[in-house]
Amino acid sequence: MLTIYDYVVIAFFFLFMLSLGPIFKRYSKNDSDFFRGGGQMLWWMVGASAFMTQFSAWTFTGAASKAYQDGTLVALIFFANAVGFFCNYVWFAPRFRRMRIVSPIEAVRERFGAVNEQVFTWLQIPMSLVYAAIWLNGLAVFSTAVFGFDMTQTIWVVGIVVIVLSVAGGSWAICAGDFVQLLILMAVSIVTAFMVLGHADIGGFSGLIEKVPTHHFNWTEVARPQIIWFWIIATFVKQFVIINNMQDSYRYLGVKDEHQSRKAALLASGLMLVGPIIWFIPPMAARVLSPDLSVEFPMLKNPAEASYIFAAMKVLPVGMMGLLVCGLFAATISSMDSGLNRNAGIFVRSFYQRVRPNTSPTHLLLAGRVASTVFGVLIILIAIFISQLKDLDLFNVMLLFSGLIAIPYVMPLLWGMIVKNTPSWSGWSTVLIGLTVSLVIKYLIDPVWFGEAFGFDGELSPRELNDYFYFFGILANVVVCSVWFLFTSLFNNMSSPEHRERVDNFFTAMRTPIDFAKEVGEAKDHVQSKTLSVLCYIYGGFVSLMAFVPNLPSGRIAFLFCGGLIGGVGFLLHRASRKGTKPLTKN
Repeated sequence: MLTIYDYVVIAFFFLFMLSLGPIFKRYSKNDSDFFRGGGQMLWWMVGASAFMTQFSAWTFTGAASKAYQDGTLVALIFFANAVGFFCNYVWFAPRFRRMRIVSPIEAVRERFGAVNEQVFTWLQIPMSLVYAAIWLNGLAVFSTAVFGFDMTQTIWVVGIVVIVLSVAGGSWAICAGDFVQLLILMAVSIVTAFMVLGHADIGGFSGLIEKVPTHHFNWTEVARPQIIWFWIIATFVKQFVIINNMQDSYRYLGVKDEHQSRKAALLASGLMLVGPIIWFIPPMAARVLSPDLSVEFPMLKNPAEASYIFAAMKVLPVGMMGLLVCGLFAATISSMDSGLNRNAGIFVRSFYQRVRPNTSPTHLLLAGRVASTVFGVLIILIAIFISQLKDLDLFNVMLLFSGLIAIPYVMPLLWGMIVKNTPSWSGWSTVLIGLTVSLVIKYLIDPVWFGEAFGFDGELSPRELNDYFYFFGILANVVVCSVWFLFTSLFNNMSSPEHRERVDNFFTAMRTPIDFAKEVGEAKDHVQSKTLSVLCYIYGGFVSLMAFVPNLPSGRIAFLFCGGLIGGVGFLLHRASRKGTKPLTKN
């Protein structure tokens, strides 16, 4: 499946990503630089990183499987992300930046107090490590079955790249890597979509619409309309809640000011809006090219997960499958390195610094590097352990686990930014109430009531039953957690004066605009643009050179397009860097 040219492309990708750590190491002089870029980053870097952290290899595997089976319905998840990021743009992103914190859990301390800070810290870190290990293991399993890579070697190689990137370069290297990876993803995705539509058996966009199963556009053929609508509503509610809360404020903590944070959010929203139109053409086309992928990929437990790869294999020129594999690795790396840096920041700022309160910023920087290394190694070891569990469907176990705690975890972190007058215990108690609700829904409430309430004929199908637990758990938790959090405001008059003063300061900060010149001082606009332009020139030039690989003219043009797109962005950044320095108060 992969040629020597593909392996050259993959090798270059890993060497390129490894180089980012040493390149950006000099940018981090203290813990603020390491964990959030010192609050000096420009909107296009932060927006690309915000998008990439919400994007994962699951888009090309799990989501592609849903597109292969059900068509356009899965695209609503990404449109929901677009709406969530647009809400960032309208209201949340400026307030995230104005919190003036280094690590997101510090906002929990400012809003709810020290007890909540530790509760949310020690809920977040273990979960994130296991989730990252599952992503890494999932990528290794897929790569082994489809491309023949060694599973353990894949885990170690990707894990080490993430560690070097995070430990050496910190948030600067991570955001720069996310930016370049975004360009790679978009370039190869556009080429794949166009070449798939040009396949003789597809016949363009109109041909695709005519040849896919009717339920790919008529969603009610796979489930009852009520089930579909509740699923859609729950999906939009969930993505709004997941994107707009204190924990996910980390996306904007590094940007220069609130104006740049809004631009970053708008960029992420736009990418999420356009992306699904491109990404889900290949897996839907794969349904036309091969209605039964188990014949093509007998080693996969769910062969439909290889639908994107199968379509790409049919049309991409020699060498470009390597670029697509890089896209798969990039999607996983971007999620892992951001999570690794965030977890290290949470550990250092919300635990280590509390134990050693007089520690210097340079010492905290060293602690951050050590924490990143330890967490990275733990992720690798957990991923290897998961790979040895042959009979345990840990992925589904973790999906259930995340469903039980994800919404309860973030609900107080959402309402805590909106509603001011609640006691300190409103944070951890809301999580506890939500967890109880999730357990009751899963184990005590019979789904039969839902079918009876809407007059369904017969029992819910397995597909409808899974959808029921998905949307009912989300909606019930959102309602109950919201009611509970607002109910606690009745007891705010019993709060201590210290709590009230701390909360007043928190909300005052969110209303106070950032004065970059006074609060940060040093701008790195020119350096960011110049460095990223050089990196884009290097990667774009390498991809363009792949046009010399023996291919049909269309294949050579495809490489020139990808290289030109990446290099073209580099040219725009180079022009921006040549405009020189601007007053620090301008953006």
